[in-house]
Amino acid sequence: MELDGRVLDGRVAVVTGGTRGVGAGIARSFLEAGAQVVLCARRPPKEPVAAAGREASYLPADLRDPAAAEGLFASVARRHGRLDCLVNNAGGTPYRPLGEGGAERHARIVELNLLAPMTASLAAYPLLRAARGSVVMIGSVSGTRPSPGTAAYGAAKAGLEHLARSMAVEWAPEVRVNTLVLGMVRTELAHLHYGDEQGIAAVAATVPLGRLAEPADVGAAAVFLASQQAQYVSGASLLVHGGGERPAFLDAATVNKEA
Repeated sequence: MELDGRVLDGRVAVVTGGTRGVGAGIARSFLEAGAQVVLCARRPPKEPVAAAGREASYLPADLRDPAAAEGLFASVARRHGRLDCLVNNAGGTPYRPLGEGGAERHARIVELNLLAPMTASLAAYPLLRAARGSVVMIGSVSGTRPSPGTAAYGAAKAGLEHLARSMAVEWAPEVRVNTLVLGMVRTELAHLHYGDEQGIAAVAATVPLGRLAEPADVGAAAVFLASQQAQYVSGASLLVHGGGERPAFLDAATVNKEA
């Protein structure tokens, strides 16, 4: 489906963690689609997030704090008078095996990737209900497969997807809730996960489509879910992973090899 370039004209969107990486890519896609975009993060962007001749605004908040979340959306209401889409993108994790770091550190990963999106969604709900808007959760394939080294993150993302499905039922018909389930994305921090350019290329070669996602790929999918083209889509999990992962047993097997 090809979307009209201004499908979000007149809409207001908040993108959490929107100051860099995937979040900044989503914000740029929303700007290109005509939306007014508010970025939320603990620190401001190093440079303005802009597209289509317009710039996203920024409001500081730590969404793990319910009072900060309430304050954020009160500011959005004062400035814009409405909210049409909340993109819960903020999150992430360092590589840390479960046996290292202790339970408290792993709990903070769950707090950031599951509890903070729930807290933000609850604070945004009155505005979203009034606008008959939507929530887009940014999930991960880590929530649907084993994730050694990022187990707490994977568990949180699994919970996030379930939370979205339950919210979609409870908040219907006024608010739609969906999840983008992301595979590997090339951002300015890709080297922390995949290594140097040779490592990134080797990892990209494992993806059926032959490359890592770009933030704009995620942004395009988020714009679709926020738009009227997705007005009957709620409680869905949209895979944005380039075809997934080739099963390891295919390469390990000694039969049925392609010539």
